[in-house]
Amino acid sequence: MTVPTIADRLKRKYVVMTTDQEMIDRLRAAAPEEWTQVVCTDLEQLGDWNEVLLNRFLLLDLDEWEAFDPIDVIRILRMQYQINTPVFCFGGDEDIQDEMRLARADRFFDREEMIARLPEFIRQCDWG
Repeated sequence: MTVPTIADRLKRKYVVMTTDQEMIDRLRAAAPEEWTQVVCTDLEQLGDWNEVLLNRFLLLDLDEWEAFDPIDVIRILRMQYQINTPVFCFGGDEDIQDEMRLARADRFFDREEMIARLPEFIRQCDWG
């Protein structure tokens, strides 16, 4: 397991889990240049749990079912990794949102609202 450095901990990064390229591009455009967007469809792509922890928050597409299962993602994050990184979900219907609430996802938005709220999330997580 690699040990994160102070510089690694100070990087401004957030994760987007989706295959929707238009959403990825719109979120990237809404974020300041100094923030790095990390796109993946599997938490393992981010590395070990301590590397996942280096991301300030995670944006999770609840309309994804072919590339990954959003319920599995939140369960792994919260129960297996025991990480309390904020998870902001977008899309999905009321049933999946209710399941995600029970699995301890944080907030839920439609796609347009997620893009509009991204600057607010970045301001809240802009420490260091």
